[in-house]
Amino acid sequence: MIQIEQTTYTTQDDNTVIVLTPAGRLDITTAWQFRLKLQECISKLSHHVVVNLGQVNFIDSSGLTSLVAGMRDADKVKGSFRICNVHPEAKLVFEVTMMDTVFEIFETEEEALEGVPRSMVS
Repeated sequence: MIQIEQTTYTTQDDNTVIVLTPAGRLDITTAWQFRLKLQECISKLSHHVVVNLGQVNFIDSSGLTSLVAGMRDADKVKGSFRICNVHPEAKLVFEVTMMDTVFEIFETEEEALEGVPRSMVS
């Protein structure tokens, strides 16, 4: 079982953004639950999702797959899918798999909500 905190924000241009903050491990035993939560949020609540990974200290290929699936779901409905606050222990997985070039990854939740990619922040 994975704990997932859910917060709703409204941006200055009146978009609703759902922030999901899973805690613990995002692996083969929990990735399906997280995937279902992403699907539900994107299809029913908002096309714009931010995933805060600050409390995920381990992620495996199943976890990455659930994130890719969420990004695809958001793309299908012309939404946005951003990741922020990647835990240092999980960051290596993104770098080794080159997934850090696939996702929009931000240093902080605030930056992700503003939509400013870290590569553009001075």
